Amino acid sequence: MTDVKIYMQDLGRRARLASRAMARANTATKNAALLKMADLIDAQTEHLKLENAKDVANASAKGMDSAFIDRLTLSDKAIASMVAGLRQVAELPDPIGQMMNFKPLPSGINVGQMRVPLGVIGIIYESRPNVTIDAAALCIKSGNATILRGGSEALHSNQALASIVQSGLLSAGLPADAVQVVNTTDRAAVGELITMTEYVDVIVPRGGKSLIERLMNDARVPMIKHLDGICHSYIDVDADVSKAIKVCDNAKTQRYAPCNTMETLLVHAQVAAEVLPTLCKIYQEKAVELRVDSATRATLESVGFKDLATATEADWCTEYLAPILSIKTVQTVDEAIEHINHYGSAHTDAIITENYSTAQKFLREVDSSSVMVNASTRFADGFEYGLGAEIGISNDKLHARGPVGLDGLTSLKYIVLGDGHIRT
Repeated sequence: MTDVKIYMQDLGRRARLASRAMARANTATKNAALLKMADLIDAQTEHLKLENAKDVANASAKGMDSAFIDRLTLSDKAIASMVAGLRQVAELPDPIGQMMNFKPLPSGINVGQMRVPLGVIGIIYESRPNVTIDAAALCIKSGNATILRGGSEALHSNQALASIVQSGLLSAGLPADAVQVVNTTDRAAVGELITMTEYVDVIVPRGGKSLIERLMNDARVPMIKHLDGICHSYIDVDADVSKAIKVCDNAKTQRYAPCNTMETLLVHAQVAAEVLPTLCKIYQEKAVELRVDSATRATLESVGFKDLATATEADWCTEYLAPILSIKTVQTVDEAIEHINHYGSAHTDAIITENYSTAQKFLREVDSSSVMVNASTRFADGFEYGLGAEIGISNDKLHARGPVGLDGLTSLKYIVLGDGHIRT
């Protein structure tokens, strides 16, 4: 424990020193580092896959489920996405130093705000090694230093990626300590990271409920939290049925493991008989287990559906991350909104409707970080939102909400422009 404390304190001191250099770095320098990292990942794809294969083999030997393995695996597509994300972040406008909201005051001074880095960001995540690159890219471009604590199951992958990141930083004349990966799997390291207020300015946790609960109980450093993704799609009475089928199929089956995958489908009673049989046939053909309420069961069994599980109270508030879907028939849009706000996790929820007024009502009243009209919940992603990448999706309302990109990793300070003005 003493050794872990000493190790983490050393990481913190080095990160704080590096953060000052990062805050001074100009846009061209930061972009050069990001582009070099992209080139290195491209050149070292096979090496990364070999290191990742060690992690996947270890996880498989421990009996981890398919969703976990999916999140852990660095496929060709995942590696290409990391490369594209780095290059996209390099192309984004640099938020640091932006000045805004100026207004002249009667005293003669001109008051505005400037966007500045947060400083040192501690990021705690589990099985997704691509987070190492996404987090590094966003922290670098936003002028921050970061300490990354990935899951022990991805240690080989994260160390390989960290080496690439630090090489990219050094090639651009930036300190390698601006991005540090915690190399111990000792859980005590997390306890140190979340309490080092002298070195760490904010914690971003990306993980399951147990991790978030631990941090909420023990952390002294402020957090930007990523909680469950209990996402809903609601098919309204005024929905275009063909559009609804296409969107809701994608929202559930495009991938099962991500946090923006739909976990509950709500359907208006007046269109249930028209939309549910076709949509649920697609789900069953893709081996999705359906857990339904009594009204949905009646609709589906009347046209020959079998093997329908009964949805329990627990199902409505469960993030499956698996080929399982809860379905409920509702009588009104108000009932749908009430269900979402009661059982959802304030992550991402969508309505399928051609009624403008109903869509606006849904947008106003659903209290989630992303609310969508006629689009798959799978779009709730920093890359898809044009942020280049994301450090997580915040269910919080302060300080950032939704996919956390560059602006979410900055703060504003007031600046005052005068010309010898004094207060009288």
